[in-house]
Amino acid sequence: MALDASLVEEAIEFLGFNREGTIGEAANIPDEHWDYRPHPKARSVEDLVRHMIEGTAMLIGEACDPDGDFQRRPPQEHVRAHTPELRSDLSPDELRQALADSHDAAVAKIRGAGPELMSQPIRRFDGGTWSRILYVFHAGSHEDYHRGQLAMYARTIGLIPALTQRIWGDDAE
Repeated sequence: MALDASLVEEAIEFLGFNREGTIGEAANIPDEHWDYRPHPKARSVEDLVRHMIEGTAMLIGEACDPDGDFQRRPPQEHVRAHTPELRSDLSPDELRQALADSHDAAVAKIRGAGPELMSQPIRRFDGGTWSRILYVFHAGSHEDYHRGQLAMYARTIGLIPALTQRIWGDDAE
């Protein structure tokens, strides 16, 4: 039985809310801090943004593929299959734009897949199954996790995170 189309639209709205927050946090961190990492083994701001672009594209791309199966190839091959190559020399502004563009592409894939396909099961990386629509929510959750890292990075370099500014305005600390 197919999902109600309104649930698909709610999932898209959820994903968009998370991406809007990610774009805000990425815009909040000045370009000169995009190589910042709190620990030598941690991702830099740039690395986090790239990871979110690739991770969301991969999760949505595989979930919207009628032949999708997260165990059919290694995770990095999934990323390559579903992510347009991000040149290594992209500026912070170009990566911010890629956040917006890749979100638009994800929404088009979800709508193109439609409620019927999105209601069908797909095998997860661990061998269990979820309905494909759950991967839209999972992609948003994954991105939200990393958006929190960007907010913490902002704090550690002396900035007020974008969401805090948005909620508290001039009283943000």
